[in-house]
Amino acid sequence: MEVHLTTPLKTEDLEKLKIGDQVFITGTVYTGRDAAHKRLVELLQKGEKLPFNAEGQIIYYVGPAPAPPGKPIGSAGPTTSYRMDPYAPALLDVGMKAMIGKGPRDQSVIDSMIKNKAVYLAAVGGAAVVVAKSIKESKIIAYEDLGPEAIREMKVENFPCVVANDVYGNDIYKSGVEQYKR
Repeated sequence: MEVHLTTPLKTEDLEKLKIGDQVFITGTVYTGRDAAHKRLVELLQKGEKLPFNAEGQIIYYVGPAPAPPGKPIGSAGPTTSYRMDPYAPALLDVGMKAMIGKGPRDQSVIDSMIKNKAVYLAAVGGAAVVVAKSIKESKIIAYEDLGPEAIREMKVENFPCVVANDVYGNDIYKSGVEQYKR
């Protein structure tokens, strides 16, 4: 099924999603990789505010290439998500509703998605230039010292993804393997 979502995300919209659904996102998406995630979780542990309001938002695991002249961003393909697994539950607990990356997630993250009614979306690796075309604006909002891994606020239009984990704990990385075995 093809679904169009606009941020901030609402639980009732996510409850309709099933693994394998094609999702096109429009609105604001934040970026961050492991170094930024570590800092975000440290802020939460200190009781401090995040550099953005996580409620209903999406974080994209990407370290984009520098923007060529006239473009908001360079190549922006997903990074492997398991490196964010130690930090993802804390962000889901404060309202984050979706993560975008590639590769399977740890069971602790899947359990947190079920608890928080959140989803994990897979972006197509190897199609970074295509993905970047859906990014209309990009600005660094935190941790500029991390270079490409700084947190960015991006405005996206019809950003393409596939539901890899739904709010019910279904996992395309497991069911896909089982289906292939048959």
